[in-house]
Amino acid sequence: MGSKNYFSLDLLKSAEKIYKAALAEVEPENLIKKSVLIDKEKLIVQDRSFDLGSFKNIFLVSIGKAAPFMAKSLMEIIGTRVKEGIAVCRPQVPISIEKISCLPASHPLPDEKSLKAARSILKLAEGIGENDLLFVLISGGGSAQICFPAEGISLDEKRLVTDMLLKAGANITELNTVRKHLSRIKGGRLAKAAFPGTVVSLVISDVIHNDLESIASGPVYWDSSTYYDAFQVLKKYEMWDKAPVSVQEVIKKGMEYKVEETVKKEDPVFKRVHNFIIGDNLKALRAAKNEAEKLGFKTLILTSSDQGEAKDVAKNYVSLLENLVQAKKEDSRYLCLLTGGELTVTVEGDGLGGRNQEFVLAVFAEMKNRLEGVVDWLVLSLGSDGIDGPTDAAGALVRPSTFKKARDLSLNPREYLDNNDSYNFFKQIGDLIVTGPTRTNVMDLRLFLVKK
Repeated sequence: MGSKNYFSLDLLKSAEKIYKAALAEVEPENLIKKSVLIDKEKLIVQDRSFDLGSFKNIFLVSIGKAAPFMAKSLMEIIGTRVKEGIAVCRPQVPISIEKISCLPASHPLPDEKSLKAARSILKLAEGIGENDLLFVLISGGGSAQICFPAEGISLDEKRLVTDMLLKAGANITELNTVRKHLSRIKGGRLAKAAFPGTVVSLVISDVIHNDLESIASGPVYWDSSTYYDAFQVLKKYEMWDKAPVSVQEVIKKGMEYKVEETVKKEDPVFKRVHNFIIGDNLKALRAAKNEAEKLGFKTLILTSSDQGEAKDVAKNYVSLLENLVQAKKEDSRYLCLLTGGELTVTVEGDGLGGRNQEFVLAVFAEMKNRLEGVVDWLVLSLGSDGIDGPTDAAGALVRPSTFKKARDLSLNPREYLDNNDSYNFFKQIGDLIVTGPTRTNVMDLRLFLVKK
């Protein structure tokens, strides 16, 4: 570590440099260009090679929050060979790509635009022939953006179930288990529609352990969950009796084998499907680690698989920081701990916030008098997509000055936490992190910076 910055590191400026380095590493354009290469008639994706000359037509579908940017980047590499394609985009961020129809779609809850996009994508896939190639570009958010409810279920009814699960604190696997079984396009059904064509899927992961079954509800990947599993999720959160009758009927029929299951691993469809993870949370954390070490921090990545209730996880991390400081009192270096994953929030109040803001507020509520002897510290958590819950913030941060600000404004963090109102707490304090949409999504990033 260079001596010139040893005693002069500004933790706030350092934190900004660290998380920006992480986000830059997982930008869609960067990931596509590092993963895809054309060598004459060969398409090389990571360690696999495909003979482009063997395909009659090439099509493209792109879904998720990074969809238009993934599509644009891939088209810069293979655009002349693509016949047509579809990319979903945020309604407020239209983008023009030659040969690609950009369709607006909503998130986190689907709307009529999501339904239109899903129908258009399914229709394109159904037209794929045996000698055709379909690129499917997937990033987080695809579950909401392409929503085609199962027969007998209305869009409003599926929205209702999704919203109930989100507010109940269901994790992404549980949420998508239900969504897949109420869908005509998820759980491998898009791959089945494209069969017997060849599918090459490039995926930016936004789920724990890069579970392809869960990312965007696995439209081109096999599904191990069942209708009974979907039933169990609704029962777990005491939602079965509250769910619309149409939803209950579809799941009941599924459990009685009266309607077709999602597509399973042994289906021959998947012999012609090739999935590649090109970006994930760990890739972002490694870039953050490199930047932190350049700045002079002693840095450790703890995990890329954080999960659980935000309040509970926050308590555990405060205890970890406290133990770390007490165990190494003789070490006066700057420390940087990095973690990632995706937490959940059980909404009990009527406030405004997101899982990252709630985590940071819970850390703040636990932190008082627990880092004795620490010269300076900062804790930050943000959504890599730039969106944390139904707010304009990506996340929030706390530091020693937060205590004084809260006292001066007579703000009780526990009261805001109990009301799930982290956004309004940090808005008054001035410690929200606002990045705007980042064009990517690899779950959440957390930084713990300590100067002892």
